[in-house]
Amino acid sequence: MAGEFEVHIVVPNTQTRIQDSVHIHSFEANTTQRRTRMRQTVDRVLKEALGVTADIYQLHDPELLRLVKPLQATGAKVIFDSHEDVPKQIMDKYWIPWLFRKLISLVYTLYEMRKSRQLDGIISVTPSICARFRKANPKVVLIQNFPLPDEFPLPNWSLKKANQFCYIGGLYASRGIKEVVLAMKEVDAHLHLAGSFDDPILQAELEANSAWHKVTYHGQVGRPQIQEILQKCAVGIVTLHPTPSYKEAYPIKMFEYMAAGCAVLASDFPLYRSLLQEENCGRFVDPEDVQEIAHAIHDFIAKPNQTMAMGKAARKRFENQYNWQQEALKLRDFYLDLHA
Repeated sequence: MAGEFEVHIVVPNTQTRIQDSVHIHSFEANTTQRRTRMRQTVDRVLKEALGVTADIYQLHDPELLRLVKPLQATGAKVIFDSHEDVPKQIMDKYWIPWLFRKLISLVYTLYEMRKSRQLDGIISVTPSICARFRKANPKVVLIQNFPLPDEFPLPNWSLKKANQFCYIGGLYASRGIKEVVLAMKEVDAHLHLAGSFDDPILQAELEANSAWHKVTYHGQVGRPQIQEILQKCAVGIVTLHPTPSYKEAYPIKMFEYMAAGCAVLASDFPLYRSLLQEENCGRFVDPEDVQEIAHAIHDFIAKPNQTMAMGKAARKRFENQYNWQQEALKLRDFYLDLHA
């Protein structure tokens, strides 16, 4: 797509350069302090963006919504790419006192809807989020963040072992990592973890547990090492807890597991069943029940032929539907329609 459009990205704390025909504009900013990011960093983003003189500006973060009017004043179209259901996500923020979460979520919802009416278009990643935005703006398109086909060549099935499992992504309590590690105590299996812990206390607790000797903790790794992990594992795990935001989110890791030819062990959410059950790509569990998770892991190991068949079915679903190729065409048409 970068060959068809001239693409510019404004992003803090990297190197200004042209890479793969994409113009990257960078600047130094303190992005760790929330208040500074909301004010000074956003102001700097606006300054850099105005220097581009684009036809279409695409905002990727909620704090950037206050730039809609200044950018539209240049004569450009402005769209918002909403990656998450932010009002529901606010309800999951452990660092916000429980008594204030509902109020903050409501205030943000009202603000988001007001800004949405000003936008020239909105992109989002799930049907439920798109439906919410359509209440304020009819110009909404569903663009799902599926993996790139080029990043996932056909798996070497002979390298996969039915007793090798993996979890790739943020290692948070709300994403079910504790229950998965504890379940390993009950089975003859090995778990590969790739990502970083957000809570050092949780990490220390799990490392002290006897189940940890069945875990290889890779830490934060790059794409090549992730591919190596996925190649040897027969099953990918996505047992997120039933929080409001997770129950309606499309986890990228689920589709990456499928692309790599892994069966999926998933939370028993209606959305996940709709994505996986028809093709028999995985198993579903209560993500907060250690014994149920252990039982599902045991079944994967006990029936290796069935497990491999699930992985092959998952790969086929990725090739036919859950890949970025089709989504890119939808995004291209959305841009062209805006620019017409």
